[in-house]
Amino acid sequence: MTIETTVDGSAGLPGNGKKSKLGVWMCAALVVGNMIGSGIFLLPASLGAYGPISIGGWLFTGAGALLLALTFARLSQMIPSAGGPYAYCRAGLGKFMGFLIAWGYWIGLWSGNAAIVVAMLGYLGIFIPEINQNPMLGAGIAVGTIWFMAWINCRGVKSVGVFQLVTTILKTVPLVAIAIFGIFQINPEHFTTINTSELSNFNALTSSAALCLWAFLGLESATVPSENVHNPEKTIPRATVLGTLFAAVLYIIATTSLMGLISPADLAQSTAPFADAAAILWGPAGTVVIGVAAIISCLGALNGWTLMTAQIPMAAARDGLFPESFGKISKRGTPALGIIISSVLVTLLVLTNYSRGLVGAFNFIISLAVMTTLLPYTMSTMARLVLQIREREKLGTVIPKRDIIISSLAFLYSLWALGGSGMETVYWGFLLLIGGIPAYIWILWKKSPHTTESDTCITTAG
Repeated sequence: MTIETTVDGSAGLPGNGKKSKLGVWMCAALVVGNMIGSGIFLLPASLGAYGPISIGGWLFTGAGALLLALTFARLSQMIPSAGGPYAYCRAGLGKFMGFLIAWGYWIGLWSGNAAIVVAMLGYLGIFIPEINQNPMLGAGIAVGTIWFMAWINCRGVKSVGVFQLVTTILKTVPLVAIAIFGIFQINPEHFTTINTSELSNFNALTSSAALCLWAFLGLESATVPSENVHNPEKTIPRATVLGTLFAAVLYIIATTSLMGLISPADLAQSTAPFADAAAILWGPAGTVVIGVAAIISCLGALNGWTLMTAQIPMAAARDGLFPESFGKISKRGTPALGIIISSVLVTLLVLTNYSRGLVGAFNFIISLAVMTTLLPYTMSTMARLVLQIREREKLGTVIPKRDIIISSLAFLYSLWALGGSGMETVYWGFLLLIGGIPAYIWILWKKSPHTTESDTCITTAG
C-alpha cells in the first residue's frame, strides 16, 4: 500500500511528463554512478594492508549494502515522493527528525562534492602536471567543473540521466576489463597469507569491512528524484537492487584480480592500484586508459551528487522545513535555485581550502560526508517499521516477518558502520546536526511571522 505524504506535490510540475522521466536503466546508472566515484580507484591499496581477508570485508559490507538496498526499495513503494531518506524519515519519524536528516544529508552531499572535485584534479594532474604546480590553474578548473555540472543539472533531469548513463558505461568498462582479464593472470602465491596485517582476523575483517562501506555510499540515489522517475513504484526498487548488486560483484571480482596481479606489499604502497594493474596487463597504454576512466568516474559521481544536493532541500522546502527558495521549480522542471546555492557552497569550500592542499581537509570532509549519510540510512530502517506498524493499525494487516528481519538487520549493520566511522567523525557530525537546530527554529519562526510575545503567552496559558 502507498502511504500518502505532503512531500509529494509533483502534479502539475513542469517537465514531469513521461518523456522527461528516468527509466530503470538511467536510475540504475544513477545508483552505480554515484557509488563508483573516486574511492574505488584508491580503495584496493588501503585494503592491501589487510591482505586477502579483505575480500571477506567486501562480502560482509556487500551483504549489508544489499539489506539497505532492499529497505530503500520497499520504502520507495510506500512513499513514492521526492527526497528519498528525508521523505521516509519525515513520514515515519516526524518533522523534526526529517529536518535533521535533510540538514545533515544536504551538508554531507555538497561537502562531498568538493572532495570529489579535488580527487578529480589529482587524476587530471597525470596528464596536466601544471595543475600540481599552479594552485590558481587547479582552482580555476575545479570551479569550472562545478559549474559545468550545475549547468547540466539545470537543463533538466533527462540531461542528468543521459550524462550519468554515458559516464557510468565509460568508467565501468575498464574496471570490468581488469576484473575479467586479471582473474586469468592471478598469482596464487599472493593468497597464501590470508591476513597480512598485525590485527587479529576478526579485527582485520571488521576494519576492512568498514573501509569497503565507502564504496557503497549512494545506493539510495534512485529514491531521491522519484517524481522524475517513470513508474517509480516498480522502477526505483529494481534500479536500487540491480545497481547495488552490480557494484558489489564488480568490487569483489576487481579487488580479487588486483590482489592476484600485485603483491600484497606493493599493493599496500600503490597510489594508483588500478593503473598499476592495467600497466601489468596492457603496458603504458593501460595506465592512460585507467587515468581517463578515473576522471570520467569523478565527473559522473559529481553529476549524480549535484542532482542530490538540490532534490533533498526541495523536498524539505515543500514541507516547510527548508527555506521556500529551495522548492522553486524552473521552466525545465528542475530546482535550479537549489542547484545554484549548493554549487556556490561547493565553490567556496574548494576555494577556501585549495591553497592549503586539501590533504587533511579532504579526508575530514569525506569522513563527515560518510557520517551524515549513515545517519539517514540508520533512521530509514526504523522509519520503515514505524510506517508498517501504522499501516497495520489502520488496515489490520500483518507485517511480514521478512520485512522485520531485513529492517532489523539493516539497522544493526548501519549502527555498526556508524560506530566504525570513528569517534572524531561521530563527534563533529553530532555537533554539525545540533548546529542545525537554530536553523530549524528560524524556519518555523519565519512561517508564523505575525506571532507576538503576548500571543505566545496567551496561547501557552490557554
